[in-house]
Amino acid sequence: MRILHTSDWHLGQHFMGKTRQAEHQAFCRWLIEQVRERQVDAVLIAGDVFDTGAPPSYAREQYNQFIVELRDAGASLVVLGGNHDSVAMLGESRTLLAQLDTRVVPTVGAELDEQVLVLKRRSGAPGAILCAIPFIRPRDVLQSQAGQSAADKQLSLQQAIQDHYQQLFVLAEQRRVELGGGLPIVATGHLTTVGASASESVREIYVGALEAFPTSAFPAADYIALGHIHRPQKVGGLEHIRYCGSPIPLSFDEARQQKEVLLVELDSIGLHKVEALPVPRFQALHSLRGALADLPAQLAEVSREGTPERPVWLEVMVSADDYLNDLQARLASLCEGLPVEVLRIRRERGNAQPGLVREGRETLDELNPEEVFDKRLESEELDDALRGNLLGLHREVLAGLREEQA
Repeated sequence: MRILHTSDWHLGQHFMGKTRQAEHQAFCRWLIEQVRERQVDAVLIAGDVFDTGAPPSYAREQYNQFIVELRDAGASLVVLGGNHDSVAMLGESRTLLAQLDTRVVPTVGAELDEQVLVLKRRSGAPGAILCAIPFIRPRDVLQSQAGQSAADKQLSLQQAIQDHYQQLFVLAEQRRVELGGGLPIVATGHLTTVGASASESVREIYVGALEAFPTSAFPAADYIALGHIHRPQKVGGLEHIRYCGSPIPLSFDEARQQKEVLLVELDSIGLHKVEALPVPRFQALHSLRGALADLPAQLAEVSREGTPERPVWLEVMVSADDYLNDLQARLASLCEGLPVEVLRIRRERGNAQPGLVREGRETLDELNPEEVFDKRLESEELDDALRGNLLGLHREVLAGLREEQA
């Protein structure tokens, strides 16, 4: 059984004013080629198919087109909902897409049986049992109890998610027996695990409730296909628990990562092999750092990857010269005539400089919502306990807003 594990496409993402449509189209074409060449039986998308709960029409069209082309390529598809995905939007077409060998699991349902799927080989014979687990929202598995401390809530949520995994695994084992045995069991998930290395584009999804899910709490599945973390990695060094990562860089701190999808081979014994398939870079993206005097050499180097039609996208972190008020104009002059486009300018904000002077030069483009609130609190005389409570409440409000948007 050959399964292609991918996640975190974020179709419809606007990256600092730039659409990713062309990159996603190129990635989908490349992925279909891999499915054909390697005779993949099934593709798993482990959450965050879309970037928002109301994606633009072109993103939905890309999604639908991929499903049609994948069916023509001979592979089935399982789509799991992520924290960015709208449960209602993903679920609205699941009945129709089932006719195209695509099964959609947007959320944890009341019926556990609906999350235990049989993955078939190209021949039509059963190849694996899948515990199809999407992003689990606390309200899906847990009832809030008055008077619980933050630590109690964290333990309750962790236990509830663990119980959900174990219940599905028991059902998968029963289904395997019904089918005559000899089938590997695969599980999915969209969450942060202990020790996983994230990037700045990954949102906190269990703010104040669950920081990370321990590896030991997963069931004894032959392979666990995870999403949510954009950097490809083994969890705890284990071969069978993997994040495949996002197929394109979704933030500048992902610019140096080699993006990949994972080709997973299983047989009646269990996991046979996991092969990382490097995804080509469809849009040059770089993060530069240094004083203004250092930048011309760096710009000359990265500009080789760009063309007038498709310039290199840049983030520039300026050090030493961060006191300048005309920084944007100076950078524009350095980039003139080069196939590059600066999307974000950041100042290193040296600690030796007075805080008020630094703040006077910063713009909202250089700060995220958390940093804006942090700076507002810095101007107030608050004790540590109150400051900590306010920060926690602010993070929870942001998490709630982001979940509503998803």
